[in-house]
Amino acid sequence: MLVLGHPSAATLDALLGEANKEELSYPERGATLGGDLPSGYRHDRHDLRLGGPEAFDRAVTGLRRWVPHEGADIHVFPPGQPLLEGATFLAHLAFGPAEIVAPCRVVSVVEEADRFGFVYGTLPGHPERGEEAFVVERRNEGTFFVITAFSRPAGALPWVVAPVGRAMQLAITRRCLGALTRFVRCAGN
Repeated sequence: MLVLGHPSAATLDALLGEANKEELSYPERGATLGGDLPSGYRHDRHDLRLGGPEAFDRAVTGLRRWVPHEGADIHVFPPGQPLLEGATFLAHLAFGPAEIVAPCRVVSVVEEADRFGFVYGTLPGHPERGEEAFVVERRNEGTFFVITAFSRPAGALPWVVAPVGRAMQLAITRRCLGALTRFVRCAGN
């Protein structure tokens, strides 16, 4: 949803209250952690090496702190939202004199010895329908940050501006990848 101006904490709190009542806006919950992504959506997979195996713990810390999102100028409300399955949050991003406020829900948290991450899905009011997984993996070749997503515009207006929305989506993904990379490298010095 587009909000004119920069919403106050009270406004965001009210929007979060409404989002908490909603169900996911797509039926394929958890598909980003499986093998095949569902048809009828755009599919994205970005796999970036962050460093050696020692980078894993720093990358996990960065994900827990929402570093990829904050580095892409996406603010999470409530601030410091813990990564808990079922947690509802708002991702908001300045867009000129307005903000895009996107309601989301954490649908899965992955906590394994060599793999950590989370998946969130869209709720009604989000400009897209689908989900996105942010996972760090420790492999023989090093530590990798993997972003997997499937999405499509929600509603009529996003379809009209789909090329702009897609360009924004890819730019934000690049910024997320870069933010965690910088965090891991800075934390390692």
